[in-house]
Amino acid sequence: MFVASWALLGEMKARYSPIHDPISDLAAVHASTRPYMTAGFVVFAIGMTFYAWALRSRLDGPAWIAALTTGVATLGVAAFPLDHSPTIDSVHGVCAGVGYATLAATALLSVRPLLRLGRSASAGGAAIAGCVSALALALTLGGSLHGLLQRAGLTAGDIWVIASAIAIHRRSWDPGRRT
Repeated sequence: MFVASWALLGEMKARYSPIHDPISDLAAVHASTRPYMTAGFVVFAIGMTFYAWALRSRLDGPAWIAALTTGVATLGVAAFPLDHSPTIDSVHGVCAGVGYATLAATALLSVRPLLRLGRSASAGGAAIAGCVSALALALTLGGSLHGLLQRAGLTAGDIWVIASAIAIHRRSWDPGRRT
């Protein structure tokens, strides 16, 4: 729902550029798309919380803490919308930055436990997704392609979350199970 929210709402909102404008502009205080984008943030946050608990049951290490932190930070993004005040905008930025870092960290912190389980293909996917996410999201700090880089970084992280959730559901990472 999160990806669908920013993709569809970005197309619908007048004078909005998915290449240049951040996703949070779709949930800004006076944006006509605010209720829908805020719902997208909240659904993503709740999903990440459930995912964190599932991840905790399958992988050793702190990847689940990063996933849980991503969920909490995303709730902060929703609770502190842009264009309210300079202080609220700053809190929003901190929540977004924490969410960016922990989304990438969720994948990167999964690499070692997956290697210990003998899941080298999954570990490689985690490393690629985490690096792409971290690099793209770090690059949002400068330049005019903020929206594009944000979407690329979040999508890379989200692909890892989806792929790993499928692996957890299929019990592919259970010790002793061959894939």
